[in-house]
Amino acid sequence: MNRRYLLAATVGVTTLLALPFLAVVHATEVHVFKARTCGCCGAWVRHLRAAGFEVHVTDVDDTATERKRLGMPEQFASCHTAAVDGYVLEGHVPAVEVKRLLASRVKAIGLAVPRMPVGSPGMEVGARRDPYEVLLVDASGQASVFATYPK
Repeated sequence: MNRRYLLAATVGVTTLLALPFLAVVHATEVHVFKARTCGCCGAWVRHLRAAGFEVHVTDVDDTATERKRLGMPEQFASCHTAAVDGYVLEGHVPAVEVKRLLASRVKAIGLAVPRMPVGSPGMEVGARRDPYEVLLVDASGQASVFATYPK
């Protein structure tokens, strides 16, 4: 009887500790604003879906309007803008970094990968991987390096 109780307690505590992580990983909704004809944006959407995100896409004529509305400074612009759980994602941000941001709950506007670096998710060109940085954009619009690629 004691062994069963210990096993049940262990499973229960482990489950409770994992709940915050599971909430981030399971079906976090991302709303993407992109141009209708942009193939790399579609590839980034597929990358997010493969990582477990629920993605809704809105085709727009001008992503700059959405970027401004969501509060991402224009200097970090890329080809698409997204919103997820109070954060803004600009450009080809790797899904693993989005999950890390959501788990950390750091106070910030969001993450940005300015321009369209080759080798970032959705911008794959064979084996080529240009170096790039994922920037954390704080509430004042200043950026710091959140991650560097290739790792």
